[in-house]
Amino acid sequence: MRERLIGIDAGGTMTKVALFDPFGNELACERRPNKMLFPKAGWTERDADAMWQATCQAIRSVMEKTGTAPEQIIAITPSGFGAGVFIVDKEGRPVRNGVVSTDSRSAALIDEWSKAGLSKDLSTHIQQQIWPGQTLALLAWFSRFEPQTLHRAAHVLLCKDFLRMRLCNDISTDATDGGCAGIIDVNTGTIASTALEQLGLGEWIGKLPPVLPSTDIAAGLSEAASHQTGLIAGTPVARGVYDVVGCALASGVTAPNQLAVVAGTFSINSTLHHRPTLNPLPTIQAAYPVARTFLATSATPTSASNLEWMCKTMLSAEGDRALQEGKSIYDVCNALVDIALKKDNDILFFPFLFGGPQGAPGGFLGLTADNDLGDVMRAVYEGIVFAHKYDLETHLKGPDAAIPDVVRLAGGPSRSNVWAQMFADGLNLPVEIANGTEFGAKGAAICGAVASGLYADIETAIEKMVVVERRFDPVTERVSAIEEKYSTYKETVTSIAAIWNKPTRSKTSPPPGSQRALAHEHTQTRREEL
Repeated sequence: MRERLIGIDAGGTMTKVALFDPFGNELACERRPNKMLFPKAGWTERDADAMWQATCQAIRSVMEKTGTAPEQIIAITPSGFGAGVFIVDKEGRPVRNGVVSTDSRSAALIDEWSKAGLSKDLSTHIQQQIWPGQTLALLAWFSRFEPQTLHRAAHVLLCKDFLRMRLCNDISTDATDGGCAGIIDVNTGTIASTALEQLGLGEWIGKLPPVLPSTDIAAGLSEAASHQTGLIAGTPVARGVYDVVGCALASGVTAPNQLAVVAGTFSINSTLHHRPTLNPLPTIQAAYPVARTFLATSATPTSASNLEWMCKTMLSAEGDRALQEGKSIYDVCNALVDIALKKDNDILFFPFLFGGPQGAPGGFLGLTADNDLGDVMRAVYEGIVFAHKYDLETHLKGPDAAIPDVVRLAGGPSRSNVWAQMFADGLNLPVEIANGTEFGAKGAAICGAVASGLYADIETAIEKMVVVERRFDPVTERVSAIEEKYSTYKETVTSIAAIWNKPTRSKTSPPPGSQRALAHEHTQTRREEL
């Protein structure tokens, strides 16, 4: 019988369900959109039951389109975005909408903690920074501003944990999601009770899920889930990891010399360490399911989501034309950028549409009348590379920092040879890209392969299921040219931020309490603390 693994990745914009063979080959993938809800300024939420229904539809579809029989599935494993929160009652029903990790409602609370001197102490208990979309901060917000949620809550879950509960009635999390959520001591893998009690959140402790291994079978698929998905009741459901860790696993990251980069909604840059890193203190830190290592991650909303916005808004007509020609807008962009790289380009793009360093605004600088669309898109690609490079200057500096000599790239840019080469030139490191397209789902499937006994451990599963298919080495002349342009980029970010944040500027300032204003305030506070 042909064995198959199902991996689920419920990301910021899409829930993906992918089917894999035991050698990690992606056989098919079905995607369903996740509608973002914005009930108030700075709030980003999701209908949890709608996400579950979309997952069921995608499972049925991927099975039907591939002609896969339910008995071929040896494990199903969920993954999803880290942090945020999904709160359910005793029957497993959501007591409110789920909160997505891009939410910023708790920013003012975090500023309070910072001014009171609490933030630095809290970070020592959870070995990472405090940030608005983190579960720890959101629970504090609920306690103060929405106490009815606390009273109705029976269980606090993360995104993948909610889906697993629906699949097999299991209530638990793993050390990767618990770490990202800020609810555990990363070093011990136990609930960070001291931090919770220090914030007056003791009532939440009993509602937090137990922290159990990522590569265990949590339970068998329930009868209810069997009817909804078309899979066989009792099919093993593995616990899984959150999506950043899943992408690192699917990229084949197993050693400290590898820099795991995910270019998607966020600029995600991660390194492996043999103990939790405290200097520099990462945005997120979590135990990694390989050889007792820890994944330290920097994360800012400055990556490929900026291109997505450009394509959906400013390039919608080009996108329609591309579809009529049997292409995607991304094919068009790649071709334009490839041509634009052959000539000089002084345009700077600041990929801060969702918040930027020092409160800097997003936008272009240096456009002239002789520029064309290719020149503009090249600047977008370069600006996103620069944003990763900017974050890495902090992430790779300090006594605990790693010294990587190769990048393993995932996310949208990994599908573009042109953009991947720009990452290699911009970071001045070789860039390697593994097989497959849906890395979060594949990381989940790798956990399922171990949990089902197909492979003895994660290292063996990676060896069997991950193959580096493409490599891009830095081009010397491009490295020096891009370094010079990056220097201008950094200086300009600082200068523009100073002008943009002048107290006298009022008409175009972000409204107080808006998501952009809160993100700016919090980013500035974090950089001052660092």
